[in-house]
Amino acid sequence: MPRFGLSPAGPPIDHAEVFGRRAPLVLEIGFGMGDATARLAGRHPEIDFLGVEVHTPGVGALLKRIEADGLTNLRVMEGDVNTVLDQRITPESLAGVHIFFPDPWPKKRHHKRRLVNEQFLTKIFGMLTRPGYLHCATDWPDYADQIALALRDSPFGTAVTPSGLSPAIESAYGSMIRDRPETKFERRGVALGHPINDWIGQRS
Repeated sequence: MPRFGLSPAGPPIDHAEVFGRRAPLVLEIGFGMGDATARLAGRHPEIDFLGVEVHTPGVGALLKRIEADGLTNLRVMEGDVNTVLDQRITPESLAGVHIFFPDPWPKKRHHKRRLVNEQFLTKIFGMLTRPGYLHCATDWPDYADQIALALRDSPFGTAVTPSGLSPAIESAYGSMIRDRPETKFERRGVALGHPINDWIGQRS
């Protein structure tokens, strides 16, 4: 991989070595082709971003975009996010986690394959700094309900919208949370008439 690509397995990431500085680190899980990820990194050079994706074409596309746009604050991993969280991320090291329009697995018999559940959120919570946040977005109403319930039953507690952040989260990351770029899957959902739901879990 080019120097902007990292292995999903191995020892914990040395942030200063990888990025050449110390800055808040945001993990994006499942970035697709990476357009929205690159735009957010370009808008917020004060934040470091790490994107994880299982599909090779998306990883390749984002790596090309990083070099084309000169984004020094974005790194990419190809692989399963659970491997990344278990091996590469240390507790209380992430300022934020983004999960934008994850696979909805719309058929009821496939709902168990959905990424966001109480167990996964509990793992995420332990990786966050104080203050730290989780930002989920989906255009599937039943998945939005599932995410809100999973947040409620996890250490995060009650889910809030981007307009209802705690003072600590608002001060540190509020403007970036509300600056979420539109994704390809979001545009598709809007075209189909699906409502867009953004839920924030907070560790203040």
